Amino acid sequence: MTPRAVVERAMTVGLDMIAICDHNSAENLPAFIKAGTKAGLAVLPGMEVTSREEIHLLALLNRPEDGFILQEWVYQHLPGRNDEKVFGPQVRVNENSEPIGHNDKMLIGATLLSFEEILCFVETLKGVAIASHIDRQAFSLIGQLGFIPEGVSLDGLEISSRTSLEEARKQFRSYQHLAFVRSSDAHFLEEIGKASTQFLLEERTSREIKMALHSREGRGIAES
Repeated sequence: MTPRAVVERAMTVGLDMIAICDHNSAENLPAFIKAGTKAGLAVLPGMEVTSREEIHLLALLNRPEDGFILQEWVYQHLPGRNDEKVFGPQVRVNENSEPIGHNDKMLIGATLLSFEEILCFVETLKGVAIASHIDRQAFSLIGQLGFIPEGVSLDGLEISSRTSLEEARKQFRSYQHLAFVRSSDAHFLEEIGKASTQFLLEERTSREIKMALHSREGRGIAES
């Protein structure tokens, strides 16, 4: 899952925009964004943050700098150190996929932050907050809590590749006021493009995606 390989795979399967959302870290965002820019692929900065309830939240951000702001805050509340023998090395790379360092934080673990605290922080950055893979039991908002609390400032709900949008709307009919998106949640190259969402946007940015999720000013999600 190096920058060059991810970008090449995304373009091969016909994507023109992806988001890089590593677990609890933004350290590799610059490399992927630079690799995407060279190839003509829009790479949005993001992060998948794990709350203390073990809920995954997708944060799509407007600038790489916002990723580092979020990262600094997350790192302050992320206990533990990575065990390379168990979880493998966590390598920092440049846009040419060359190693430039290692991260020894326990990125696979949960932060000490509540789900609502993370939501509020993403909101201060004017980012996009999407509840990850709500159709899964593990690490999902509905899987962990059994419901979506009233009043939470989510922009959308993510559905994994295992569930169609039609099935999701039936299964989660109580949450029709929120936008549904499908994404691959790819951890391996062959998973990239396994699921995707078509947006109606003027630009390929997180700000435009936020507008589309709320059907503002002509932006929206194309029915497929």
